[in-house]
Amino acid sequence: MAGIHHVEIWIVDAPALAEWGWLLRELKFARESEWEDGESWAAGGAYVTLTTSPNLSGPTHDRRAPGMNHLAFKAGTAAVVDAIMATATSHGWQPLYHDRYPHAGGTDHYAGWLENSAGFKAEVVADEF
Repeated sequence: MAGIHHVEIWIVDAPALAEWGWLLRELKFARESEWEDGESWAAGGAYVTLTTSPNLSGPTHDRRAPGMNHLAFKAGTAAVVDAIMATATSHGWQPLYHDRYPHAGGTDHYAGWLENSAGFKAEVVADEF
């Protein structure tokens, strides 16, 4: 059976944890566990772990360097994508490509792109629109 089991995102501090927590809650993930340096959120049989590490090489994520550029999440309807995009700046996320929203990925793709304070990019995609 193919699929993603989990993704681990290293975060630098509490604000980044709060930013991710807000987004994952909006996307209907449920916080499954938390500990001093992080937490895990689950949905659809997979989970996302947010944690700090003493091995971080720096305080920001460089999505333009080799490695992960962004995570794309199923958001459900276009209305959910719109609601997330409308309130994201109040939760530490800044819109990307907003001049082409919601079709920056093409006319058949309804999505919003966000970047958090640590430079991590997330895409929220409508399954239907």
